[in-house]
Amino acid sequence: MTTHPAPDPQEMGCHDARAEVRAVVETACRLRSGQARRFREDALLVASELTSNAILHGGGLTRFNARIEDGSLLVQVSDHSTTAPHLVRHNPGLPGGFGWMITQRLTSHVSVDIQPDGKTITAVLALP
Repeated sequence: MTTHPAPDPQEMGCHDARAEVRAVVETACRLRSGQARRFREDALLVASELTSNAILHGGGLTRFNARIEDGSLLVQVSDHSTTAPHLVRHNPGLPGGFGWMITQRLTSHVSVDIQPDGKTITAVLALP
């Protein structure tokens, strides 16, 4: 298992989350260059979507973790909201609205753990 500690979540943005995921993926995928590029891009997109949603809709990021476990990349994002993510109907007049759908399509499993003080989303991407 590889764990790469993240900076203080209160000061973390999407760029920082992507850097954390990039570091973990680079360590795990050094020998799989052909498939690693696509996997890395998917992992970075999932990290960006979950982190930006925590910042924009979840009352702020409270925890971020990316690690390799049992042949998969786990990306965990926690925020202050107790509202589970949901699919939204796209409004052509407004930007966004695709983050949860993208996360569900790019992951092999995604779970939401709601606690009294917020939630943690765990996205699992199987290594190539």
